[in-house]
Amino acid sequence: MGDISKDINSTFPNDKVKALLNIIYTANWINSHQNAFFKPYGISPQQFNILRILRGAGKAIKVQTIKERMLERAPNATRLMDKLCDKSLIRRLPCPGDRRVVHIEITQNGRNLLDLISKEFKEDLLENLTEKEASTLSDLLDKIR
Repeated sequence: MGDISKDINSTFPNDKVKALLNIIYTANWINSHQNAFFKPYGISPQQFNILRILRGAGKAIKVQTIKERMLERAPNATRLMDKLCDKSLIRRLPCPGDRRVVHIEITQNGRNLLDLISKEFKEDLLENLTEKEASTLSDLLDKIR
């Protein structure tokens, strides 16, 4: 099992500093694993998040709604959607009542990619945690925010 003190060869002035640095270190570790996992599919974790939001919505939704629902509030969400559109994974639909509003929907290609990823996604980054520990961790992270 990992130990942040050994992993980064450092000591900490107190447990709160250690916990904060451990959260940052672990978030980067998870991000690195996710980037490696999604690379063969030609998408990023943020683009995967957009596709999941669209699939979950069940209908075309506004770009702003997608941005609000994203796990990572990416200022480049429009650029991420441009790339998904170029790959025919999503489609832009103009709003007939307001030319300034654009709706986004997932395409069948996007749904197919999500299905493929779901079948391949077997790595559980939290496999060392019990369900109770995962629940406690989630509660603690909520408490921090």
